[in-house]
Amino acid sequence: MAEAKERTIEDRIRAIEDRLAIYNLIASHPPSADTGAQSYIRSIFADDGVLDLGGAKTATGNDTISEMSQRPAHQEAIRGGLAHFAGLPHVELDGDRAVVTSYLQIISPNALAEPVEVPAHGVSKGYRIHRVGANRWELARTRDGWKIKRRVFRSLDGSTDALDILRQALAPSASAQ
Repeated sequence: MAEAKERTIEDRIRAIEDRLAIYNLIASHPPSADTGAQSYIRSIFADDGVLDLGGAKTATGNDTISEMSQRPAHQEAIRGGLAHFAGLPHVELDGDRAVVTSYLQIISPNALAEPVEVPAHGVSKGYRIHRVGANRWELARTRDGWKIKRRVFRSLDGSTDALDILRQALAPSASAQ
């Protein structure tokens, strides 16, 4: 069995910096989606980026992708208290490319529930988890930092699509990072 190539301290620091930049990029998705931050969304996708949310909800190009946040239905969801809640991502680095796998919950206020009081926290009707799914983010390093080349989201609804995304994260990696 061949020994893994020794990495320099510079290689190791670069990998740490890359991971932190990628964590921040992925962590920015919920607040940008929940506020409809169109210019920010445009800035984090590559010019030819692809957003595949399943079915007809697919867009190509950072302008088209960012415009999705301005659609009347999305703006209505924001006004209704939409909240995207992401899990800690799994990051696979491979030079100037990275693949990230993460969970995403879409949460909304539960308008139909009975109010509940929690001591020292007030009264609320609570929230409901609308959907839980898996994301696969394919990233590329650019001169402007890491950009999203492709994002695929699939609901964890018992079908194999989301499970396949999660399984890919556990497959043996070509990179040793």
